Parts: sequence; structure tokens; C-alpha cells
Amino acid sequence: MENFKNDVEIKLVALDMDGTLLNNKGQVSEENRKAIKAAKDKGIIVVLSTGRSILTVREHADDLELTSYLVTVNGSEIYDEKRNLVERNLVDTAHIEWMLELSKLHKTRFWAINTERTWHNEMPEDFHKLDWLKFGFTIDDDATRELVFNELTARGEFELTNSTLKNIEVNAAGINKARGLALVCSRLGIEMKNVMAVGDSRNDLMMIKEAGLGVAMGNAQDVVKEAADWITSTNEEDGVAKAIHKWVLPD
Repeated sequence: MENFKNDVEIKLVALDMDGTLLNNKGQVSEENRKAIKAAKDKGIIVVLSTGRSILTVREHADDLELTSYLVTVNGSEIYDEKRNLVERNLVDTAHIEWMLELSKLHKTRFWAINTERTWHNEMPEDFHKLDWLKFGFTIDDDATRELVFNELTARGEFELTNSTLKNIEVNAAGINKARGLALVCSRLGIEMKNVMAVGDSRNDLMMIKEAGLGVAMGNAQDVVKEAADWITSTNEEDGVAKAIHKWVLPD
């Protein structure tokens, strides 16, 4: 991993949040905060690229004084510098209904994000009238999780990832963080080769593969580490700050 030659200038840093930017208490460490400020002061664009919705991303972006794009819900929604919606990619309501039945059949926990809020293990009666961005299954049993994953895969209509080893995240087909970042880059006049993407889970895999420099956290899933150009420290050890200092900031 240390053999990676960064001969391309990094102009944009894309950061996953949970398990990456945030520590296990859901906070941004002082070292990460200082590194992000230093990158911004150098003119680097810092973009949060997360599975979270705008409802819980906005507060962190504001706290870090980020005035850049936000890639939320794994790319289902993209927001510009003024927090205006640029693009929205919905999961068909009929697919939501089918996944609810699948969850009941296999007795799994679930969550679902619409444009207004996140629902956990319950759904509104009028869910057909709402716009849905993502559906997720939380399944402790490996065999059951594999069964559900295979049923989802067989439909051929979804983008399947995860944010922990125990869950499955479902977006509309073709919707992922890499696609969201590509849209952001096109609007900013930046190429993906000028992006450093940092993450820990399967929902970060595509952006880590497609960025010029893909960085896996020390606590990342093995498949993410294998795809990355470099592995930093864990989210409890200021891994984001270390990646920024190594690849973005001058010595």
C-alpha cells in the first residue's frame, strides 16, 4: 500500500461519516477537525459522502463549517454548497412494499429513509404516498442475511451495500456514493482522479475504487481494505486526519 505514487494533485476529499470521520461516540475528533480546516485553508474541497440523510448530515457539515456539496443516503440525494437539492434518486414504492414483506418473512429488523425522516422497525400507514430513498435490513444471523441478500440480488433492481457487517443497505439500481461524487466533480470541474475518498464499509467501496486515491480506515471491512490504495488508522485513532496529512497537506 505504501508503494502508491500520488503524482496527481488531490483537489477534493470525500469522507464517509460513521466508522470514518466520526469516532465510536459519533463525534469528530479534534485532530480530524484541525486537519479538515487545514485542508480547506489550502483550497481543498471537503465533501461528506454518507449513508445518512440530510437531517443528520447538515449539523455536522455546519459544525465543520463546510460550504461544499453533500452526498447523502449513499448518493440518493445530492446537495449543493447552499444545501439546495441537486438530484434525488428514489426507491420505487412497490419495491419498498416488497422489502417490508421480505423483512416480515425472515423476521428481520429494518429501517427506511424517506425525504422527511428515518423509520425504524415501523412504517407509516400511508407509506405509498411518500418518497423513499433507502431501505435497510439489520440481520444478526449470517445464514438469514445471506438468504435475504440473495433474494434482493435475484431481483436485479437494487444497489446493494452495507454500512456494518450485520446489515444490508438497498438503494435504487446504479445509485452509490461514487456516482454522487462524479456528479459533484462534474459540477465543480474536477476529475475523479483528483479525489481522495475515505471510508470503511461496502457503501464506500465504489467511491474508493473510482477515486484517484482510495483510502480504507484501519477498522474497515476486509473487502474495502483490499480495494484501497492505502490504509490509514482507525476512526478511534484520527484516521481521517492521518490520511489528510499524508496525502493532501504539504510537509
